[in-house]
Amino acid sequence: MFVRALLAFLVLPGVVAFLLPLLVFAPDARPFALPGVILVVPGMFLLLWCVGEFYVAGKGTLAPWAPPRHLVVSGPYRLSRNPMYIAVLLILAGWAVGFRSRALANYAALMVVIFYARVVLFEEPWLEGTHGERWLEYRASVPRWAGRTRRKRHSASA
Repeated sequence: MFVRALLAFLVLPGVVAFLLPLLVFAPDARPFALPGVILVVPGMFLLLWCVGEFYVAGKGTLAPWAPPRHLVVSGPYRLSRNPMYIAVLLILAGWAVGFRSRALANYAALMVVIFYARVVLFEEPWLEGTHGERWLEYRASVPRWAGRTRRKRHSASA
């Protein structure tokens, strides 16, 4: 399973957060400026933490072909239902700031739209169908992105 987890990490966020931004957009950008590090480094840390939670707590990977067998609600998933997407967006924002690149900023903005659509149209329905009541309770108590949830906790009697 470790090899599948590593492959999924390299293929999925590796391409979106590193390969495309650095090989497609960054070569024409200015030299990397220090302020970008303020976003890239925490984003990388958060991304690795999320992948670790999928592997250890979820007994799976971030890949659709080997998803976690258990609903992951630990680590950063206590504060956000989608911290891995937040991590990738922090990294992309860091590249845009660090390289002072409008193209990278536009790419990051496009990824916001794509991530939102993926979460709402595909991931959340799959999680509800797979994890049922446990997902509903988690969804009611943890915000989709960040901040506080205003919904009351879902209960079995409701």
